Amino acid sequence: MRFYNQIMLYFWLIAAVLIFVVITYLSISEGFKKWSYYYIFAGLALFAFLLRRWMMKRMEKHMKYLEEKQASEKK
Repeated sequence: MRFYNQIMLYFWLIAAVLIFVVITYLSISEGFKKWSYYYIFAGLALFAFLLRRWMMKRMEKHMKYLEEKQASEKK
């Protein structure tokens, strides 16, 4: 599961960067007014990346806590 989470973490980061670059290129070539609303999708992808990273760190801390709790119960 950890491998899948890592893949999805970087998927959202790459998606955010790629969407940002494509929208910027299209904004320059076709006009900013037409494409400016699509920056929302780059922001959402970046938000998904940050949220996933935060949740992964939180889950690692929780798993460590559970392991410590289980080890202390065995003593």
